[in-house]
Amino acid sequence: MKKRSDGAEVLLSSVIKGIFEKKGQNVLKIDLRKLENRITDYFVICSAPSGTQVSAIYDSVDDTVRKEAGEKPLHIEGLDNCFWVLLDYSNVIVHVFLEEYRNFYSLESLWADATIEAMEDKLQ
Repeated sequence: MKKRSDGAEVLLSSVIKGIFEKKGQNVLKIDLRKLENRITDYFVICSAPSGTQVSAIYDSVDDTVRKEAGEKPLHIEGLDNCFWVLLDYSNVIVHVFLEEYRNFYSLESLWADATIEAMEDKLQ
């Protein structure tokens, strides 16, 4: 499958805006483009203290990306229990974790060779 690289910045910006609109916490952008066997160009990871907030962040990201970037996820996982919701936009994969699941899986540590950037809410 060919990875789409056009519009990645608009997509990333929309994803991060959607996360912060629902108070996503500990937001990281992981740039995987320099890794040889990557599955995507970027991961965006965030967490929330409750399943309800995980679901709200998912809804916000989905809505914001559709409006601003004109994209919809190719695949979604985890909506049944909202412990870990994944939105796959091909070149950007979004992970929204319940706090304790994020701590347990420590996904960012698996990609330690990538460039990891902590994101801040610019509206606060």
